[in-house]
Amino acid sequence: MLRCGLPLASGAAQEPPGAGCSQNTNGSCEECLKNVSCLWCNANNACLDYPVRKILLPGSLCKLSSARWGVCWVNFEALIIAMLVLGGTVLLGITVCCCCCCRWKRSQKPDKGEERAMREQEERRVRQEERRAEMKSRHDEIRKKYGLFKEQNPCAKF
Repeated sequence: MLRCGLPLASGAAQEPPGAGCSQNTNGSCEECLKNVSCLWCNANNACLDYPVRKILLPGSLCKLSSARWGVCWVNFEALIIAMLVLGGTVLLGITVCCCCCCRWKRSQKPDKGEERAMREQEERRVRQEERRAEMKSRHDEIRKKYGLFKEQNPCAKF
């Protein structure tokens, strides 16, 4: 069978456009949940359209403990609790990781006292180097003046 040039698999289960979940009311949970927009209520063995405009299933439609969605072996109440626990665990894990990273970074930075001491030590080292260079140039001038300047090759005089 060809439709719009695309072959359709003969074994593929397709629902007609007007088919709703109420069609599977007298069937089984597995039959009902083949359609992802359906919800199975164990209390009255009914296949219902999932109310997509509501976040939680209204109690007037079916109790949370009797509702099945997605799979037949997990009730909706347990699914919600499991998702909340999982989400809480993930958020707690992220919070702990962020706190540990911040504390580790904070311990890596030198505190203000250490930072100031390191800066002063560097300034002293620079001043010492400047003084050494100044003293060396002064000594070299005096050596040149009195002819005591050290030559590259001391035997060159002779």
